[in-house]
Amino acid sequence: MAPKLYMIPYSQPVRATLMTIKALNLDVELVEVNLLDRAQFSSNYTKLNPQHSVPTLVEEDGFILWDSHAIMAYLVDKYGKDDSLYPKDLQTRAIVTQRLHFENGILFPRTMDVIRPVIYQSVKTVTSAQKDAIKESYNFLEKFLEGNDWVAGKSVTIADFSIVSSITTMDIVVPIDAKTYPNITSWIKRCQKLPYYHLNQKGCDEIRFLIERNLE
Repeated sequence: MAPKLYMIPYSQPVRATLMTIKALNLDVELVEVNLLDRAQFSSNYTKLNPQHSVPTLVEEDGFILWDSHAIMAYLVDKYGKDDSLYPKDLQTRAIVTQRLHFENGILFPRTMDVIRPVIYQSVKTVTSAQKDAIKESYNFLEKFLEGNDWVAGKSVTIADFSIVSSITTMDIVVPIDAKTYPNITSWIKRCQKLPYYHLNQKGCDEIRFLIERNLE
């Protein structure tokens, strides 16, 4: 019996986790949780994850873990043939971890500040303050990528999976200008060449539809 991942494809954290799973070539059973129908609040689901978030991983031995950053790190440490996606070198791992916190503390909340009211509360506009917050996020990432092909250095890591899921969602609301953000633009193109990037693109296309159908 394979581990189970409770998920919805358009979720940013889910997309990052799916890319990790594919990069590790893992056999995982996907169980869809329809957030639009509020299935995440069902008693069966909240028994697994009291925070009623996605994704949630359930291992064959009954071990349960949620939060994409925790799940990705756990999967690489347990199943990775090497540590390239989450290096064990202390300082290298520290940078990857910092970038994960950047996504969790800056990118994801700023993205959700826009898309949650648009998708779930039928809000029709994005405020100038929300757009400015997204642009500031781009400025941070542009600096991170100076002299680096990937967000945490010279090699792709789970931090790239996490951050690209948020950045490509932000791009729906505030398009990334290639002249202003050449490093981000080149980095996204590198991400798009990864053999598992389609798992981000598919979900991103779905969230784009949900956002654009509601915005004026």
